[in-house]
Amino acid sequence: MHFNPYGGAAAELAAKLVNADPATALYDVLARSDYKPLVPLTARQERDVRDWVERLRQVFRAPEVDLLNELLAESSTTHYISTHDGRAPHLHYAREDAPIDVRIKAYTAAGMAAVFCEDAGRIGWCGREGCGTVFIDTSRNGRRRFCSTRCANRVAVAGHRSRRSA
Repeated sequence: MHFNPYGGAAAELAAKLVNADPATALYDVLARSDYKPLVPLTARQERDVRDWVERLRQVFRAPEVDLLNELLAESSTTHYISTHDGRAPHLHYAREDAPIDVRIKAYTAAGMAAVFCEDAGRIGWCGREGCGTVFIDTSRNGRRRFCSTRCANRVAVAGHRSRRSA
């Protein structure tokens, strides 16, 4: 499925943040994604973003209009059209000179809202019991139920063994 840049990359960043090991510095998580901050987050920014990540986790658990509207309202800053890095004009939800935590919140809230409005069913939580991994379903048919082939195979094998023993 084709999403706009906020619906795709921004929502996928939200999933990466939610799935990140809490022991990993957020700067490292961001640096490994397409969202590379120029400077590390301060201790306060790290705490604020980690609190934000817990709120994003709630959206993955139960995507609802009211929750997304709260995130959008809280992260709302000045919207503007940007043409940085030789790219075509595109919409930004926070100023480029805004603090990194403000930009992360605005970016991920807008991304999750864009995916929700396009197709809320594409905001996913792995269907394997005990797996807490979240994902944005970018498959063609939008029927993804598991975070990975590994989890899907585990469920299939467990189902097969259960049927076979019965």
